[in-house]
This record gives sequence, C-alpha cells and structure tokens, in this order.
Amino acid sequence: MKSITEVSNLENKRVILRLDLNVPLKNQEIQDETRILKMLPVINFLIEKKAKIIIISHVGRPKGEIQKELSLIPICENLKSKLNKDIKLITNNLLEIKKNDLFTATDEEIIFLENIRFYKEEEANDENFSKHLASLADLYVNDAFSCSHRAHASVCKITEFLPAYAGLQLNSEVEALKKVTSEIKKPVTCIIGGSKISTKIGIIKNLIPKFDNIIIVGGMANNILEYNGHSIGKSIKEDNCKDIIDEIFKTSKKFSCSIVYPEDVAVGKNLTDASKIKSLNEIENDDLILDIGPKTIEKIKLIIERSKTLLWNGPAGYFENINFANGSFEIAKKIVEKNNNNSIYSVAGGGDTNAVLNQIGAIEKFNFVSTAGGAFLEYLEGKDLPGITALN
Repeated sequence: MKSITEVSNLENKRVILRLDLNVPLKNQEIQDETRILKMLPVINFLIEKKAKIIIISHVGRPKGEIQKELSLIPICENLKSKLNKDIKLITNNLLEIKKNDLFTATDEEIIFLENIRFYKEEEANDENFSKHLASLADLYVNDAFSCSHRAHASVCKITEFLPAYAGLQLNSEVEALKKVTSEIKKPVTCIIGGSKISTKIGIIKNLIPKFDNIIIVGGMANNILEYNGHSIGKSIKEDNCKDIIDEIFKTSKKFSCSIVYPEDVAVGKNLTDASKIKSLNEIENDDLILDIGPKTIEKIKLIIERSKTLLWNGPAGYFENINFANGSFEIAKKIVEKNNNNSIYSVAGGGDTNAVLNQIGAIEKFNFVSTAGGAFLEYLEGKDLPGITALN
C-alpha cells in the first residue's frame, strides 16, 4: 500500500481525495466535528504540496436519491472556516461534469463534490461511474478508512483507473491496528463490551489465538455469568448463546488465552437508579446489572498493569448514568497512567468507548482512537476490507 507522502511532485496535480465526513447533522447543524478534525492533516498536506483537491464524501444513507437534508453544504462551510480557504461545492449532476469544468479559476485549490451517495452507482461499485470519477483527476487518495469495508465506487473500483494512494489518517489507522493484531508486543489484552455477544464473536475468535487476555464486560458479560450458573435478575442478555460461549471457552483453552469476566457487579432497579455493589450470589430477580464492581475493577487494572499492548472496544457499564460509569472511567484512567510512562501501546474504538474517553478528556492520551466503526470491527475480525485490498 503506497502512501501519498511518497509522491515527489503534486504541484497542480488533480487529486481525488475520498474522505469520510459523515458527521451527525441536525437541522443542517453539525453535532460532532471529530471526523472533520481527523481529515485536516491530509487536506493541509495536499494544500502545502500545491495540489488541486477534489473532495468526495457522503453523509447518511440517501440510497441513490437527492435529499437536501443530507447535502454537504454545512460540512463545506465548516471546512472553509477551518482552512481559511474558499471551497467550491459542485451541485450539478456529476455525470455531466468534465475535467475541464473544474478549477476554471487559477486560484481555486479545493472543490467539493456533492454527497456521492446521491448516485445509486456509488454503492453498486459501478465500473462506468468509477471511470467517470477517475476522468476528473490525475491520482486518487483514500483517507476514509471508516468507509473501506464498503465495496463502493469511490472507495474500491476507482482505483482500477487512477494511480491510488493511502492518505495520512488511513495509514495511521492501519499501522495502529497492525500493532494490536499482527505486530504485537506481548502480553496483549483485549477489553470488549457491548450488548450482544453474537456481534463480537468474530472478533473474539480471531483474537483468542493472538491474545493473552480477553476481558468481557458490559451486557455481553451477563450471558457469561448466566452460562456459569449465576442469576442476572432482569439484566440485558441475548438468547441462544450457549453454543457461542462454549466455543469461546473451548478455543481459549486451546490457545491458553485467559477469559476474564465480572466477579462482582453494580446493580440498580432501573437505568436511572443509584448504584449498589453486589457479589454474584446476591443478585435479586428485579436487579439490573449495569456496571462492574470494585473487585473486578482491581483485577482488570492488574491485568492492564502487566500488559504491553491493549485493545478496548466497548464500555464496562451503562456509563450514560454517572452512577454506573465508574468501571469504564477506572479502566480508562489505568490505561492513561500506563500510557503516560510509555509502558503500553493502547488502541480504542467504537462510538460508546470514544464517548467514555471524551467525558474524561482521555481521547488524546491513548496511542490511537479509531472513529471507523464497522471498518474497525471488520479489521479486528480478520476480514479483508475492499478499500484496503484495492490500494494493495
């Protein structure tokens, strides 16, 4: 996979830059700028190299139809102010645009194409559409790792018709994930949470042969507790998981990977309740398990202390209620402590995990925090990502 930083001369070269600027919008107002901020380095790099930049992105799921509420106008305006540059948004039918229609003024540096998912050909990975996109530029850069699990025209097929390179953020993401999946410093630990164990079984199975510890927390852990004969009251759980859990324990034994789950818990009677610490044999029928308890926290902190590499995906409890955020906060603080003395390589990902880190100002204190969602999870499962394969 070649990086755009390897290209010696980009002056006046027309570069299609595929970004993921799929930020949450409410009444055309941006609710979270995180993804925009992560894309600034590659844009600034190309500006510095005096390239002509054609930005392609999407917002939402318009399914091949123009939807005004999913226009890139607010994102374009946001970038204008951040870069202090004039940016032209092309709203004309993309299929009717020719290369000579772009950059008609000599001082134009950045052009935005309107939401690429307004065209049904995008998600169909259409060859003719991809050829047309490619005809607008001299080379292509993918800095949208979070879209790279999609076999879409602007992510995948376009690379067949232009010299293709990885962007700065995509490179960083792949390098970080390699350090927790293939180029690992041991001991290595994964903390994994979420409400459904079935959605994470692919990750768990892929990581068990490589990892020393898999710590299961959150709603997923309730299934493990019930499997081991403990009452979980009225806590969230997933049905028909016995075979999945059988497989986890069987595989972990084969590869000498320790599976860790709660030894004590914090419960409430409802989601807005105060927290009460209980041992596993004290859980009542009307209890909701909403966080891990102090014994479990100390055990996890000890494992983190002994680890040199750590991957975190999924909070330890119902952190939306501060009474049940302690487990997640304590895990985060311990990882940050290790990071501060450079004794661990830490990667976190997933919307809820990132929200926890944001709450305590820890995002910048991890080695890498992914905003890639589905692509992040599929990479951890060991799946090929079409956008990465295309660049290779």
